[in-house]
Amino acid sequence: MMQKNGKKTDAEKIKPEPETKFKAGGVVATVWINETDNGKYFSVSVERSYKNSEGEWMRTNSYKANDLAKLRTVVQKAEEYCLMNKPEGTEKERTEEED
Repeated sequence: MMQKNGKKTDAEKIKPEPETKFKAGGVVATVWINETDNGKYFSVSVERSYKNSEGEWMRTNSYKANDLAKLRTVVQKAEEYCLMNKPEGTEKERTEEED
């Protein structure tokens, strides 16, 4: 919410922007850059948009069977992006034993 003078509040100033988004129909995979003491890394959030019975747009993390191909596509594109575009100061690669 903006203040009356048109300036953004502190919360709006620090709201992170996504690195990129991949969309297929109502399914969206959003790639984010996260920073830690060990460096930067990507994370991905996935959601589906739909209209409820009142015609309002809603978001969910639940998918219909006919959304699965779209889900697979956006997740694959997000994975490719993350593999091809490591952020500067990337966190050290983890081994399977560390996870």
